[in-house]
Amino acid sequence: MSSEDTPTTDKTAPTAGFGIDIGGSGIKGAPVDLTGGKFAAERLRIPTPSPSTPGAVADVVAEIVTSFGEASGTGPIGVTFPAVIQHGVARTAANVDQAWIDTDVDTLFSARLGRSVHVVNDADAAGVAEARFGAAKDTKGLVIVLTLGTGIGSAVLLDGQLMPNTELGHLEIDGHDAEHRAADSAREREDLTWEKWAHRLQTYFSTVEKLFWPDLFVVGGGVSKKSSKFLPLLDLRTPIVPAELLNDAGIIGAAILAAESPDTPTPPAV
Repeated sequence: MSSEDTPTTDKTAPTAGFGIDIGGSGIKGAPVDLTGGKFAAERLRIPTPSPSTPGAVADVVAEIVTSFGEASGTGPIGVTFPAVIQHGVARTAANVDQAWIDTDVDTLFSARLGRSVHVVNDADAAGVAEARFGAAKDTKGLVIVLTLGTGIGSAVLLDGQLMPNTELGHLEIDGHDAEHRAADSAREREDLTWEKWAHRLQTYFSTVEKLFWPDLFVVGGGVSKKSSKFLPLLDLRTPIVPAELLNDAGIIGAAILAAESPDTPTPPAV
């Protein structure tokens, strides 16, 4: 068998990565144990600069990576971003400066850091982490991860493979953008009881269920810590469970996707 015919083994798979999660209020990063799906060191959080322009955010990202020194590794870095990301380019901008729209984020961060960077949508990253190491681990079929926060982020996975850039929070339901009524921010803004909010969630999840017939819903976002207050109030055909990785999911998922991206270099065989 020639060297070209030699099958790839787990020896070539990276065991360590680095992830960064960019949000409207904070930017967080940490080295990641890719075999265990957990942080390899305590994460660092720095407030998102205001205004959150591309250059200012790139400086914070570089500060976080540099602060970890050798622990940041030498491989590709995964970065989540609150936007639709097509081939490394931001097509939208949620809770960050509008100057990001049509910015080649991959190229910007790669140039700033001097190493390969793979940028992904924040909900997609969280979904991959939950599918690999969290609430959807080993689940076959269609899994939909929905993060309930300022808006509603979504990640759709089929047999563990991500279908990127779904925007299920923007479904129009009863004449409204779904996230304007069903996101956790709507519950807080309107001071809704858990019961009243659950009624809105019932309408939202039932609509998604009818459109996709998923095998599992996973609910993420900070409010998932209080899932016992609203998930039991829902009546769905599809099993629905809270996320397990919580605020760690974005960093972990970004590191996974960067390590496995065909656009990033493969480590040499040992």
